[in-house]
Amino acid sequence: TMTIHNEEHIVDVHVRSGVYSSDTIFDYRHGYIATRLFSRNACFIMKIKKEFMPELNEIGHLAFERETMKDVYSPNNVWAQFQPGSSRLGDFRDWVLYGKHIENLCTGLPLYE
Repeated sequence: TMTIHNEEHIVDVHVRSGVYSSDTIFDYRHGYIATRLFSRNACFIMKIKKEFMPELNEIGHLAFERETMKDVYSPNNVWAQFQPGSSRLGDFRDWVLYGKHIENLCTGLPLYE
């Protein structure tokens, strides 16, 4: 499921798929994406690169298009590959940088940037 909060510039994506379940936050205000993988009990954070990411106002349209036209290829699909090295727990400076929504998602989990 996807929830778009236009006033806060946030998109919440919840994937419920057994061992592959995850929660992802796209924080356009702070410029970061955070994904919490439940099977790994970890949080992966990356900077939004605007040249590769759709704008907030386009995401709802793309999600609707994807759901209703599953067989149509779209060049706007977003994929990320994480290559984690070492992790650490977040602190006050991280949460100021990443914002409260990512803090709520990732507090107490190892962070991989």
